[in-house]
Amino acid sequence: MAKKESTIEAVQELQHNTQSYQVLVRPVISEKTYSLFQNRQYSFEVNSNTNKQEIAKAVELLYNVKVSQVRVIKVKPRNVFVRGKKGKTTGYKKAIVSLKEGYSISI
Repeated sequence: MAKKESTIEAVQELQHNTQSYQVLVRPVISEKTYSLFQNRQYSFEVNSNTNKQEIAKAVELLYNVKVSQVRVIKVKPRNVFVRGKKGKTTGYKKAIVSLKEGYSISI
């Protein structure tokens, strides 16, 4: 019976890890976000259907850190002009994650 419970727990942990990879799309690296690293704040592009609790849980599972605060920003698409044609960039959802004292992420 104990072996069956441990396999169920292993499957649930694997599902949490795969869901974490679906929540966080990529880290956002720019001059502004790079300056936030000193304050233990990191920016990630996230899936547009996620909420703050899911983002915090995904960061904690993937990077083994403790999250103190999550702020979410919806980045609007911009108009661009490329090769003589008008277009738009894609909009996305960005999360700024603050970590507790003593934790950091190496990106």
